[in-house]
Amino acid sequence: MLGSRNRIITVANQKGGVGKTTTTINLATALAAIGERVLIIDLDPQGNASTGLGIQRQDRVASSYHLMLGEAGIGECAMETDVPHLSIIPSTMDLLGVEMEISDHKDRVFRLKNAISSEDAAIYDYILVDCPPSLNLLTINAMVAAHSVLVPLQCEFFALEGLSQLLETVGQVRSTLNPNLDIQGIVMTMYDSRNNLAQQVVEDVRSYLGDKVYRTLIPRNVRVSEAPSYGKPAILYDLRCSGSQAYLKLASEVIQRERGRKAA
Repeated sequence: MLGSRNRIITVANQKGGVGKTTTTINLATALAAIGERVLIIDLDPQGNASTGLGIQRQDRVASSYHLMLGEAGIGECAMETDVPHLSIIPSTMDLLGVEMEISDHKDRVFRLKNAISSEDAAIYDYILVDCPPSLNLLTINAMVAAHSVLVPLQCEFFALEGLSQLLETVGQVRSTLNPNLDIQGIVMTMYDSRNNLAQQVVEDVRSYLGDKVYRTLIPRNVRVSEAPSYGKPAILYDLRCSGSQAYLKLASEVIQRERGRKAA
């Protein structure tokens, strides 16, 4: 049953370039670093999470495409990474065709949930799902399968406009398909303390969503941007850089919230 053994977090934002995949990779790495068993499901056809963890395209034999079609299970698709305790189900461009292939199936929005309900998924403490930058069938599958949605939000002028649409989708999924779905938290990314607009955006989002916004701000950081080209999370590429330190603090906040949730 969903939720009895692990915590499933969908990382979503229909806007591209907000740090979604970077957040997925580095949060997962930070959780794994403290001994949690973590699985990333790369549900974005671009496969950036897979590339960012050093998974070569020719090695992606069983992928999230096969998982969504029911042709392979979690255990067959999951690949170990160079990060101890962290595995990933990689993505390929084949995933672009999934929506068309399953659109006529009655269980089309439950494909990922059914896959995650298997015994193979029970070995993980956390499962993070990296979504494509759109509110399509893949993202809906991810929300239906998850306990919560974590939203990376870039510190820019139109941030709240896009957030409203995403929250509306979460509400629709909660009311029709997954009544337990919650907002895990909002992560403010690409923050520049020298930019007055960035500070104003953070204040606006916090006044709108209160405690749902994490205290940790993820700064703009060159080392974080460089890390994927080396097939490494920023935390492994340069632990001391400000971006890596911020993701470690974010992981601590996530764990604190999880403890509070379990104690409630």
